[in-house]
Amino acid sequence: MTSERPRFRLGFLTHVQGRDGDIARTYRNAQELFVVADELGFDVGWVAQHHVPLGGGGLSSPWTFLAHAAARTTRIRLGTAVTVLPLEDPVRLAEDVATVDTLSGGRVEIGVGSGANSLEYAAFGQDAARKRELTSQHLDLLRQALANREVRTPGFRIQPEAGDFHDRVWQGVFSAPGAAYAAEGGSNLLLNRAAYGFDAPTDEVQRPWADAYLAAWDRPRHPRIGLSRFIFPAKDRRTALRHISEDVHRAALRMADSGAFPKGLDADEALRRFHSFYGHPEEIIAALRQEKVLPVATDLITQFNPAVPDHDAAIRALELIATEVAPALGWTPARVPPRSPARRTEPASAGV
Repeated sequence: MTSERPRFRLGFLTHVQGRDGDIARTYRNAQELFVVADELGFDVGWVAQHHVPLGGGGLSSPWTFLAHAAARTTRIRLGTAVTVLPLEDPVRLAEDVATVDTLSGGRVEIGVGSGANSLEYAAFGQDAARKRELTSQHLDLLRQALANREVRTPGFRIQPEAGDFHDRVWQGVFSAPGAAYAAEGGSNLLLNRAAYGFDAPTDEVQRPWADAYLAAWDRPRHPRIGLSRFIFPAKDRRTALRHISEDVHRAALRMADSGAFPKGLDADEALRRFHSFYGHPEEIIAALRQEKVLPVATDLITQFNPAVPDHDAAIRALELIATEVAPALGWTPARVPPRSPARRTEPASAGV
């Protein structure tokens, strides 16, 4: 493995949720987050795939969404965290990925995972008990197709021809063996915002996963580890809680119904279980400097889910992440963007 560590990148992830039931507005707002992040110098914008609706939305067709985002942005990379791979035909998926990559000028990253929703599996005629097997089989085919090799039958290759994807495939995992498996296959690693089913803090649970991944890595290039974290900066802790606390608490209670969290959690424990970073940027910076996985991560992927802050608050939080939080952690923007006076003129911290 080369000793040269790749540049530390900043990303954001949206689950494409809204509050008012207007899905068209929710999608438009999520698109604007990509435009804002592009202007702020974020390196990657990610979307999550959900076939079963989330509260206020959810995105079932991420590659259609990313094709539109490609047309509205200039340099930010575009990815999925994750595409639910067992529910996709991997050859057909490779065609979508290659098309968006071509339209965007080579800006695509693809993250894949197995998903966890039994209703989604039933709707797509797949057996949830086979999700690991299906993920492995489909990932092998996806890689072959994106490598422009013949797939399934002699003489068939996808079109358009895919770019070089050897370092642009990511895999979401939930265990140390899963992390080692991802490394052995040459995938970059995606770690979720929270470790479900554990009492210990998320970073204590996930650091051994990251270490197992690095120990198993044997490729000549440096591996990438994408660390997803709930980060919501505001002018102070009280203001941040006003935007996020109720949503996070409700989400934790839903998780408790499935057994991922204990029942009867209060709001403070819900925020801890989601490994949340919130408050004034200086508070968040201090907390992230104690985060146990961040020192080995190459990509910090910020998200607001399970909170659904109003659109202006989400934009202001992105601005504070890009201008105050991430630079203090060693990140530098891809470029210094021009401001967009048509979008907003007030300071980033105003009213947050």
